[in-house]
Amino acid sequence: LAVFALVVFTGLAFAQAPQRVRGTITALQGDVLSVKSRDGRDIQLHLAPDTQVVTAKAATLADFKPGSYVGVTSVKGPGGRLVARRVHALGPQVPSGHMPWDSIPDSLMTNANVTGTAQVGGGNELTLKYKDGEQKILVTPQTEYFTFVPGSRADLRPGETIFTGARAASDGKPTTQRVAVSKDGVKPPQ
Repeated sequence: LAVFALVVFTGLAFAQAPQRVRGTITALQGDVLSVKSRDGRDIQLHLAPDTQVVTAKAATLADFKPGSYVGVTSVKGPGGRLVARRVHALGPQVPSGHMPWDSIPDSLMTNANVTGTAQVGGGNELTLKYKDGEQKILVTPQTEYFTFVPGSRADLRPGETIFTGARAASDGKPTTQRVAVSKDGVKPPQ
């Protein structure tokens, strides 16, 4: 009985884990957003009535001052130093931390407040502080920077690229509360 309970609980926890969806919009019909994922799957995302739509906007390092809450996708560089591939603005609802990430092979995600920047060999170093720690991550001329601006469902057009986190609703359908979508050729961090 205990094993059965553990299996059921684990299954429920897994079902509630957010599913990251990255891909290209194929259609929007009512509250259903159809997406062709990066791995070729056809996904039907259900938009909640209050789903927030934001569009990606190119930014620069200067847009991220101390106190900015950011997500940094990084990989280990020479000597194990973390090198940022992407830096993007985050909303306050996103949990802070430093964890493995799945957008680039062997990448990490650091969601944290910028506490400082310093010029170092090879670029600039961001000091990022989150609840349980701190990271120093090198940003280089190859690092991409993004912010987001309010959008609308009208921005959810076929051919645009999206990133979202979806959860299974009570009916089992993947539902999302926030969609980041490309605009004017600027794609949301994938």
